[in-house]
Amino acid sequence: MDDTTAAREIDHDEFDPYGTLALIVLYFVVLTLMWVFTYFVEFLGNAPTPMIVL
Repeated sequence: MDDTTAAREIDHDEFDPYGTLALIVLYFVVLTLMWVFTYFVEFLGNAPTPMIVL
């Protein structure tokens, strides 16, 4: 390994994880779409059921 090349250190304040945030948001969007799709497929042919709120 060449010792003349210096690695750039990134402090905690300089680190902006936009890619990670985008993946997390995309993950929850996919989960929400799957839940909505499953809900409408499950109850598509059935009569609506009353919701009981306690």
